[in-house]
Amino acid sequence: MFAYILRSLLQGAVVLIAVAFIAFSMFRFVGDPVANMVGQEASMADREELTKHLGLDQPFPIQFLRFLGKAAQGDFGISYRQGRPVAAVMAERLPATVELAVLSAIFATVVGVALGVYAAIRRHGLVANAVMTLSLVGVSLPTFLIGIGLIYVFAVELRWLPSFGRGETVRLGGWTTGLLTKSGLQSLILPVLTLGFFQLTLIMRLVRSEMLEVMRSDFIRFARARGIPNRVIEFRHALRNTMIPVVTIAGLQLGSVIAFAIVTETVFQWPGLGALFVNAVQFADVPVMAAYLVFVAFVFVVVNLATDLAYLALDPRLRAAPTAAR
Repeated sequence: MFAYILRSLLQGAVVLIAVAFIAFSMFRFVGDPVANMVGQEASMADREELTKHLGLDQPFPIQFLRFLGKAAQGDFGISYRQGRPVAAVMAERLPATVELAVLSAIFATVVGVALGVYAAIRRHGLVANAVMTLSLVGVSLPTFLIGIGLIYVFAVELRWLPSFGRGETVRLGGWTTGLLTKSGLQSLILPVLTLGFFQLTLIMRLVRSEMLEVMRSDFIRFARARGIPNRVIEFRHALRNTMIPVVTIAGLQLGSVIAFAIVTETVFQWPGLGALFVNAVQFADVPVMAAYLVFVAFVFVVVNLATDLAYLALDPRLRAAPTAAR
């Protein structure tokens, strides 16, 4: 187990370095940050001085190695747009994105698994068919269109919920949260539904498909022949075996909520990392863009490791495989 975790950590480190290199290479061509930082009346001497101050006069390998060395220490340089440390800028936006992503993941997992199990057990029922039809909508429609539709219904027509912003927040130490205020909770509802809806429908269809497959297995037929109650068969035997492949795929999908958050935060003007990244692209703020992509890659690495460990916990055969090989 320890060797497996160590190998996964090493692979994750390689992925992070590769993502940092690709991001740092590509973003060199998105624009000239010096031109965005100085006015049109700036002289060539001022431009050269600023270029030297930012280290942009150095060869690309030197710039990247300097970025990589500082990033390993949590220092991603200075934002070209705000003139502040990138780590501090991202730390201000991190609570909003984490709050949105975690609540969306919980919503998608809990509701998706519950609806998937129901649709498998009552697969010929009217409600199950309606749920499956609704899932096609969630899979087919893009995230931004779902968000606009929710804004139109609940914010414009019904006027029940706010259409933008984070609402009132409360500071707890270095963390800000909207979960402790009424306006903060109301502002979370539509973004959480938008971000989690696609993941929910995907998890629901996956759970239904896998559970129907497990219910046709020989050990389920044997359990029915022994007279075991259907409730025990469905939830103790079938659901446990269903979750083995579901955890792997759903875990990777839930890791993508950070990436999908860019669209959701743009639609709802949510003050998170996604909106920060969009602004950084417009301003050619390379340190912020590179730091954001490294952060997204780090989230995927952590989620992937947690998913693999959960897979090992659910399937004892994988833990016994090395022993059997000896």
